[in-house]
This record gives sequence, C-alpha cells and structure tokens, in this order.
Amino acid sequence: MIEINRDSGVSTQELTFSKDCSDCPIRHRAVCSRCEPEELIRLEEIKYYRSFEAGQTLVWSGDRMDFVGSVVSGVARLTHTMEDGRTQMVGLLLPSDFVGRPGRERASYDVTAITPLVMCCFRRKPFEDLMARTPHIATRLLEMTLDELDAAREWMLLLGRKTAREKIASLLAIFARRQAQERAGPMHGRILFEMPLTREAMADYLGLTLETVSRQISALKGDGVIALQGKRGILVPDFARLLEETGDDTDGGQLV
Repeated sequence: MIEINRDSGVSTQELTFSKDCSDCPIRHRAVCSRCEPEELIRLEEIKYYRSFEAGQTLVWSGDRMDFVGSVVSGVARLTHTMEDGRTQMVGLLLPSDFVGRPGRERASYDVTAITPLVMCCFRRKPFEDLMARTPHIATRLLEMTLDELDAAREWMLLLGRKTAREKIASLLAIFARRQAQERAGPMHGRILFEMPLTREAMADYLGLTLETVSRQISALKGDGVIALQGKRGILVPDFARLLEETGDDTDGGQLV
C-alpha cells in the first residue's frame, strides 16, 4: 500500500507508480538490482511504500528504526546534532540510495525529506533474514556501501581543499549526473535538472556562507557554465565544461 499525505500539496499522480518491482524507476540501481525474479517475489512480500512531505522527518537520531529501504523519488538530508544544539548536514539521499543499516536497531542521524519523498521500505528483521538467504542482495548492498565510502572520501577532499567555485561546481555535477542516470540519458553534453536544495542548504552542506554561494552561482552563470531556469532549474549546456570547474581529475576521478 502506498501511503500518501493528501495535505502535502503533491498530487496523487506525482507520487504513484507501478507496484511491480520490474517497472520500478530505480530497479537497476537500487539494492534489488541484482535480484533474480524469484528473489524479487520474496522482496515484494515484505515491501511497502511510504511518502513524506518536504520538511517531514523520517526518523530521528537514536530512535528505533524498524525499517530499511530505498529512496524511489525525491531527496532527503542526513543531519547530526551536537550537544549544544548546533546541527550539520552530513549527507544527501537521492533516488536509489539506501536508508537504514541492517543489524543496527537505532538510527545514527536525523533523516528529513527536503522534497516530497517516496520510499520503498522493508521491515528490518525480515529484510535481514532475506539477506542471509539471498547473496545477491548482500552483494549489492556491499557495493553500495563501498561506493558511499568512496563518495565520503571525495567529500572530505571537497570540504578541505577545494575552492568555493569548485565546491559549487562539484555539487551541481552530482545532481546533474544523478538526473542523467535517472532518465537514462547521456553523461555528456546538455543536461537540465532541478536543484532540490535552497542556497541556504547548499551553504550549510558545503561549509560556505549564503553570500558566497550566490556569488559563485552568479559567476558560473556569467561564464556560461550553467544557466538558471525558473526558481530551481539548472541547465548545464556542456557537462564536460562543468566537470572541468570541479577541479577533479577528469581522466578518471569522480565524485560519485
């Protein structure tokens, strides 16, 4: 059953999709991507969908987490709160990203929806039991965990060594790349995507001031690296040009 909050301002049509795993928009990137048909049947027996409106918290740090799952659509943020009340955004969850940790009962971070969010959830204990019997799920989860570790190491480089312009370009490249993957589009040339983060959220995530974020976005726009469309639309005329602005090794180094 898909749970949809009717007060979220998001139409049912925008949040509903086929319940059949074979038609899922994240089928080939999520934790179930390596599953055989009979394994998908077992997953379908324990899965359910949940929707969250923007600003709604999925789980608070330290709370018991009885489910794990994959983001189907939308974006969420991971935040950590210190003893004095200060908070820091420590990660983003995009479509196909996995939420929760098998074998751990308590959540490590606050998880909050940035945009309207739909998740494919699995009850944690049955999912753990299924992992033990289904190597394809365990193998894929390990791959995703290692990818996340690589991304975290790249993010340490971004925060510690990159200039403000390179930080902004790197973040835009992450969203542009994910958008192209979701639409099965090319990873070069022109890419149009919607930026889910406000400039304030970008500043928080990148360790910059709001003024610096705005100034660097204007500079990238002025240099023709990006174009702004509407409130959140970002047009990248040449993805290779954007990658050059990230400061990464374009011969092989990637953020994600």
